[in-house]
Amino acid sequence: RKIIVDTYGGAARHGGGAFSGKDPSKVDRSAAYAGRYVAKNIVAAGLADKCEIQVSYAIGVAEPTSIMIDTFGTGNITDERITELVREHFDLRPYGILRMLDLLNTEQIKYRRTAAYGHFGRENAGFSWEKTDKAEEMREAAGI
Repeated sequence: RKIIVDTYGGAARHGGGAFSGKDPSKVDRSAAYAGRYVAKNIVAAGLADKCEIQVSYAIGVAEPTSIMIDTFGTGNITDERITELVREHFDLRPYGILRMLDLLNTEQIKYRRTAAYGHFGRENAGFSWEKTDKAEEMREAAGI
């Protein structure tokens, strides 16, 4: 399937890595889920009305080589400060993502459900990346 159909339908940029056939240890899949989780928590915390996150990785390097936040001018604090908060409150290393979103727990995450109707925007599907459980923590850390 086309990755754009599985994600945001052209409403947001996507790096192009496919999800299907990849286990959660592959950042093509897990980092996209983590990006969704981070962005949803930023918006739910009231730090911004819109949020796009870019995360890049290099083979053999656990830490992301880059994290960038763009709130398209809707931020209540600077994009740079939000990026700092993301680095402080979200473990975006590959294994950190697996733990943070419980992606290896196949009893919790039913990957088969992602095969139809996309990976994102389905809050009733039980996907951990759709939760906003860090919003209050982010709001407090931002001081707003």
